[in-house]
Amino acid sequence: MKVERLELSKLTTLGVGGPAEVWTVETPEDLPLATQAPYRVLGNGSNLLVADSGVKERVIRLGGVFKEWDLRGWVGAGALVSSLLLKSARLGLSGLEGLYGVPAQVGGAIRMNAGTRFGEMVDALERVEIFHDGALHIYRPEELGFAYRHSALPAGAIVTRAKLRLREVGEEAVRAKIALVDAARKGQPKKKSAGCAFKNPVGDSAGRLIDRAGLKGLTVGRAMVSHEHGNFIVNLGGATAREIYTLLRRVQQFLPLEVEWEIWGNLEAEEVRV
Repeated sequence: MKVERLELSKLTTLGVGGPAEVWTVETPEDLPLATQAPYRVLGNGSNLLVADSGVKERVIRLGGVFKEWDLRGWVGAGALVSSLLLKSARLGLSGLEGLYGVPAQVGGAIRMNAGTRFGEMVDALERVEIFHDGALHIYRPEELGFAYRHSALPAGAIVTRAKLRLREVGEEAVRAKIALVDAARKGQPKKKSAGCAFKNPVGDSAGRLIDRAGLKGLTVGRAMVSHEHGNFIVNLGGATAREIYTLLRRVQQFLPLEVEWEIWGNLEAEEVRV
């Protein structure tokens, strides 16, 4: 296990976030010690906005055995969804295609039930192993309250690994579905972002509503609502968490949208007053 103090801006896809004490755990035996003080769990750093002042809690990252995986067995929660998807395509195993382009680790994808309109993480789950209350527990997906961008994991739970439910359909069929998802996701920005900023309202698209409201290109400092896709807020380079958070709230002044990102730290106190 490794403990160090780091700027979280180096570990998030938005490229913002202040300091924290980061504990990188490598085996399940590390978890009881790492969780003896208040903590947060950091995956791939996507779908996350961290305050410029950082966080007081220790931040737990998964390394070591948690990054190991076998598509026909168990996959560690620290494995990248994109890596699993590429291997599943080569093996002709279907079930993960709907997550194409999702920049998450397995644990984070499970916690938020990541996905696209083509499929969600829960669709590919057979079992989930979770550390909570000082021990490892295995659950069936139906026991974890999955819904749109939501799960009901026990408080403080850390996803450690999962067993996937994949079907053998052949490489050609898997790659055809990936191509379909990829085509539908074209136009997403290449600049630093945290993925979709807002949840889609029932029966509608947050991106479409933002576009219709004329909010593309709206900026606060170096943060901007993307011209390519209205549901992405991008870091133009040098943006602060304060600016990004303020831009989220500006969009909400026009539209009743719920933020999809997880927010760490006291950002309301840091909101830019302009």
